Amino acid sequence: MSRCQAKLAIAFIAAASAVVTMSPSSAAPSTSRGLISVAQVVQMLEQAPTDRTARQVLTAYLAGVGEAAGAVASMGRATCRTSLNLSVADVGQALSSAAAGQAAAETPATPLIVRDMLDRAGCKRS
Repeated sequence: MSRCQAKLAIAFIAAASAVVTMSPSSAAPSTSRGLISVAQVVQMLEQAPTDRTARQVLTAYLAGVGEAAGAVASMGRATCRTSLNLSVADVGQALSSAAAGQAAAETPATPLIVRDMLDRAGCKRS
């Protein structure tokens, strides 16, 4: 992935972050640093099957996370045994332990999801 593609991935994540934070007032809060929280993503996972807006926000966010994981692997010159992939079930599993505690509103979700993607693909730095 080129630097331009990496910058686009980061811009996409920023846009998705803005969409997530513009959710209805009943949405789970971002972290105190303004990052997308585990609580927000878990809430979107729960609402997505029946709420079109939640489904669109979740899709945009996860697309950005996937792009970010690809950028991290590429910029870190990682080699992976399998291709990077992401599903709703993977995200739920990656966030399940963090979502159980009170810290879910203060725990950033994106690094947990990216780390899980890289681990599942067997990525190692070259």
